[in-house]
Amino acid sequence: MSVNQLLNDKTYDIEFNGHLTNHIKHAVIALDGLGIPSSRIQEYYENYATMTPYGMGLEAPRDIKHEINQSSWKDFLGKRTSFWSYCHFFEQEVEQKGIDMVIQEYVPVLMNGWAGALTHGTIHLGWALHVNNRWMIVEGLAYLAFSYIPCYADRAAIDSQLNDQDAVDSLLRLANLWHSDERENLTLWLDQLMNSDDPDLIGRIHPELLRSGLQNRIARVLMQGHPEIYRLPQWIDTNPPKKSWEQLRYLVTLIYLSKPGDFLLLHLVTSLFAMEKVALHLPDRETKNIIRHYWIGVQCILFATDNFSKPHKLLALNETYQARFDENCGQKLELEWEHIISRALEEEEEHNPKLVYVMNQYWMNGHKTIFRAAANQFTSTPELPESFETPPIEEWKNYHG
Repeated sequence: MSVNQLLNDKTYDIEFNGHLTNHIKHAVIALDGLGIPSSRIQEYYENYATMTPYGMGLEAPRDIKHEINQSSWKDFLGKRTSFWSYCHFFEQEVEQKGIDMVIQEYVPVLMNGWAGALTHGTIHLGWALHVNNRWMIVEGLAYLAFSYIPCYADRAAIDSQLNDQDAVDSLLRLANLWHSDERENLTLWLDQLMNSDDPDLIGRIHPELLRSGLQNRIARVLMQGHPEIYRLPQWIDTNPPKKSWEQLRYLVTLIYLSKPGDFLLLHLVTSLFAMEKVALHLPDRETKNIIRHYWIGVQCILFATDNFSKPHKLLALNETYQARFDENCGQKLELEWEHIISRALEEEEEHNPKLVYVMNQYWMNGHKTIFRAAANQFTSTPELPESFETPPIEEWKNYHG
């Protein structure tokens, strides 16, 4: 099959074993972008479908339990039901209005839930827009709606008291906070939130996510929030969007290099790539809102996992890479990239081809050394927690909004 045929495939559901995301189409795009022949990509696709790195195969499409239409589409946001009904709804919308108009109408609402499903709805949509595959765009919109967990961007405001000059300044400020005398209070807040049995909080989180230690943690912080998360630095408003995207590319790569191979932090890289692609289809006035949503979601993810490296490490990495470029892009660097790509192709963990593809895309725009350095730092599939021994929960009967 051709790459487009693989991206148009409807054989498998968007998730398997409850809430694990089917990532294979992202890998198809990455491998194709890295120049891998279509026959080899098809082999990769079939191997993944048969046996994912989690030790289980993909699943057939799940039953449709609710009709999704113009009047009901918001009613089922985040209820993790009727994905294929959402697909049918968005497919009709795209057919009637065109892709750009549908993106402009629905994405400003859906972006508030961009961090759901470990950001994979956003990744699916953004990467689909990157290659302009109509069916995968429909799937991405549907998955964003299906997995929606709000980050409550309306709670946030620009704080004029913050003196952050750029995104790295903001990261260093937060890292200093988490490794200061405030750490005890922050970890106490986090422990209390993770162990809370408040029915109002629990009632807003799909019970299927309780099977996932990681997604459960992130969902709790997204829902509850923290005052520090909603203090937005001024650069979000004052920077031209192009400058903010450039700073964020560097930032997420710096974060990833501070804990190389970290499975969760890699998602900040691949979702940022997606966010940029989504923003290209929105009016300029919406772009800063997209950046605002991204920054809030990134903080929620880092707060939920206490995943801030120590400030001195971030400072040292920044000093190493902020002004380093691969100025002599000769045969040696070409061979190094060929080696990295060859390694990625042999990785069963599909996040690695995606990492290499994004880092290569970023590197080609200026040959900044940090992107090549990060491309070498492969991740591994995390072990599933014991909670996965319980059966998946498909229907959320007691949801109260």
